[in-house]
Amino acid sequence: MRTQRPHLLFLLSLLFFTATFSNLHPKVAAVYDTESPAAPAVDDGDTTFIRTSCNGTLYPDVCYTSLSRYANAVQQDPGQLARVAISVTLSKVHRTASYVSNLTRDADYTADTRATSALHDCFSNLDDAVDEIRGSLKQMRQIGAAGTGAESFLFQMSNVQTWMSAALTDEETCTEGFQDVADCPVKAEVCDRVTKVKQFTSNALALVNSYANKGAP
Repeated sequence: MRTQRPHLLFLLSLLFFTATFSNLHPKVAAVYDTESPAAPAVDDGDTTFIRTSCNGTLYPDVCYTSLSRYANAVQQDPGQLARVAISVTLSKVHRTASYVSNLTRDADYTADTRATSALHDCFSNLDDAVDEIRGSLKQMRQIGAAGTGAESFLFQMSNVQTWMSAALTDEETCTEGFQDVADCPVKAEVCDRVTKVKQFTSNALALVNSYANKGAP
């Protein structure tokens, strides 16, 4: 009988462990089935609103891809959508201007004066575009404040439209400045980057125009 006691104790321990785990298992499973905190689910109506709004731009796919991630913040507010589009554009243009600025430092030591001049002019134009887009964003943030009437809204939106149009013109001037520059990797890279930036600026301007046409907020 003594030789059977350890075996009996082992069986009792095993039964106890099994019963205990059975009681805990649902809780353990619940922990692993519960997703970690994440961003609120995106409303399909919000993304549809962005898709529909982007369809009115020249580059709808670029527009939707860059703005759909902000659907929770935009919801279905055309003014907020325009502000976000301007903000995204500002980031893109600023980054491109910094890139061109770095290239101008290296270009100053090369013998290709035409390419060097085009780079400096491009940076100057992009720098102006950054200031103009920043001014547009500042103006957009003031729109909708208490007491803003239809007349004030139209005046402020006119400023935004003017600055965004000027930014797009500056970006176009940048790429036009490379027309007389011989084909080279720097020319191709800069023109490609600025061309993409122009798409963002064009889309933002289109969304601004759409918002302006809707009247006072």
